[in-house]
Amino acid sequence: MAFKVITPAGSPPPLAPYSPGALAGNILYIGGTLAMDADGKTFGVGDVRAQTRNVLESIKAVLAAAGGTMTDITFNQIFLKDLADYAAMNEVYKEYFPKNPPARYCILIASTWMISLTSSSKPNCSPHSTPHWLRTMFASKSPPQTSRLNNGLV
Repeated sequence: MAFKVITPAGSPPPLAPYSPGALAGNILYIGGTLAMDADGKTFGVGDVRAQTRNVLESIKAVLAAAGGTMTDITFNQIFLKDLADYAAMNEVYKEYFPKNPPARYCILIASTWMISLTSSSKPNCSPHSTPHWLRTMFASKSPPQTSRLNNGLV
């Protein structure tokens, strides 16, 4: 089955051989999303709210490039380096999902490596300074013209 690569303008360069988004039929898969600026540098070190917002804006850009919106997201996978950041992450998360939030889970990772998950759930690791919360994965789009998405967060 063929798929269409979705790359929003101004996306940071991928850290490995993957696409920011892949649209296959009516399913949009969003690649691992990290708190990075357009130059690929870690964004908001030490500020989980800024990193959460950065990641969610990156996800929003992939969705928009594929014709979807944040309300199309059905599932998120969230990876936190420090459980103390959970409440702060949730404050920002609620701004993006004020009603009918998607299903999700949150995993604590104890690592100094940056981890980004691909749609096959195999980690791609790079030795960079780790953002507090690592994130996103894939999206499942339901209605043919609306994007039903499945993603995680940084």
